[in-house]
Amino acid sequence: MSPTNPRILPYGTAAIAEAAALIRAGECVAVPTETVYGLAADATESRAVAGIYAAKGRPSFNPLIVHVPDLAAAERIALFDDAARDLATRFWPGPLTLVLPVRPDAGIAALVTAGLDTIAIRVPRHRAMQALLKASGKPLAAPSANASGSISPTRAEHVAKSLAGRIPLVIDDGATPAGVESTIVMGSSILRPGPLTRDQLFPGESRGPRSRDESLSDPGPRLSPGNSQGITAPGQLDSHYAPSKPVRLNATDARDGEYFIGFGPITGNETLSPSGDLTEAAANLFDALHRADASDALAIAVAPIPETGIGVAINDRLRRAAHR
Repeated sequence: MSPTNPRILPYGTAAIAEAAALIRAGECVAVPTETVYGLAADATESRAVAGIYAAKGRPSFNPLIVHVPDLAAAERIALFDDAARDLATRFWPGPLTLVLPVRPDAGIAALVTAGLDTIAIRVPRHRAMQALLKASGKPLAAPSANASGSISPTRAEHVAKSLAGRIPLVIDDGATPAGVESTIVMGSSILRPGPLTRDQLFPGESRGPRSRDESLSDPGPRLSPGNSQGITAPGQLDSHYAPSKPVRLNATDARDGEYFIGFGPITGNETLSPSGDLTEAAANLFDALHRADASDALAIAVAPIPETGIGVAINDRLRRAAHR
C-alpha cells in the first residue's frame, strides 16, 4: 500500500460501491456508524480480519465487533436467548452490542473472537454502514478506525490522520451523531457503557445491570490459552481512547500549560456542552480530545461530568484516556 493518506470519498453510491469492492478483495475501509467511524473488513476471511489488527496495531487478544444488517443475519452467527432477543428487538438497529455464544456454523474467522466462545455482534443504524453491509454482502468486523489505544474517530479527518498509509479509503458522511462507542451487554451485565444507559436497557430493575467490575452470576465466556488478559469483549482495555498528552479529570480550572475542556457552567478553551447536556457532550467528546491533543498545550484538563445517564459512558472513556 502506498504510504500516503487514504482517499476520502463523500458518502454516496460511488463511494459505497468502491468500498464494497475493496471489502470483497480482502481490504479494510473506514466507514461511519452512529457511534464512531469503524474500520471494516470481511468477518469471514482471516486475512481480511488480520488486516484490521495490522492497520490498528491492535493486540490479538482483543476481540472485534461484527456488524450485520438485521436480526435475522445476527441469528445466523450467534445463539440468542429470550432476553437477548428482547434487547435486540427493542434497540436494533442502534448503538447496542450483544455478547452471545457464537454458533458452531457461524463461518466467522477465528481472529474475530480472539479465542472466546462468544461473539460481539451489532446491527448499526447509520446509513453508510448499512449500505456497505448490503453492497458487500458480508458480515463486517469493524472496531474504531484509529490506531489502537488512541482517541476514537468521529470525523473522516480523524481517521485519515490516525491511519495514514495503512488503509486505502475512508467514506466521509460527516461527524458521527452519538460520539462514543456502542453499549456492550452480556447477559445482565454492561461490559462497556455507551449511548444506551442501564435504565433504558433494563427498566424497572432495582439496581440495573452490573458493570464489568462487579462479580457475575454466570462464569462468562471461556478464554483460550492465547487470551490471558481477562478480556471478555471489545473495549475493555484499561488504557484506551488516549491522547498523547497527560489528561487530568474533574478539573475546575486550567493549570499552566493545560488545554481545558469545560462542561456546563465551567468554561475552558472549549466546552463539551454549554448547557450541560450530556448527549451533546458525548457527541463532542472525542472531537474535543483530538483538538486538545493537536494543540500546543502540554497537557489536557477536563471539567467534571455527572455520573448519570450517558455521563457514565463519557466518564468511562475519560478515565481510560487518563490511565497511563
